[in-house]
Amino acid sequence: MPSFSSPVLRPDLLAVLRCPITGSALVQEGEELVASAPGPDGSLPRYPIEDGIPVLLPPVQHQES
Repeated sequence: MPSFSSPVLRPDLLAVLRCPITGSALVQEGEELVASAPGPDGSLPRYPIEDGIPVLLPPVQHQES
C-alpha cells in the first residue's frame, strides 16, 4: 500500500526561497513553509505547499478555490 506523506522540498530549493513579506529563509513544517522571522503582525507567515509547489503569495491574497 502506498504511503501518503507531506511532500519534502529539496534542500537546494529551500536554500533560495525567501518569505515575500519578511525576506527571511523558509523552513518546511509538514505541508507548509514557515518564515524564520516574524511579519509586521508579530506572527510567522505561513505558505501552503500544493501538489508539491510552494504557494508564496501573502496569506490575504491566497484563497482556496
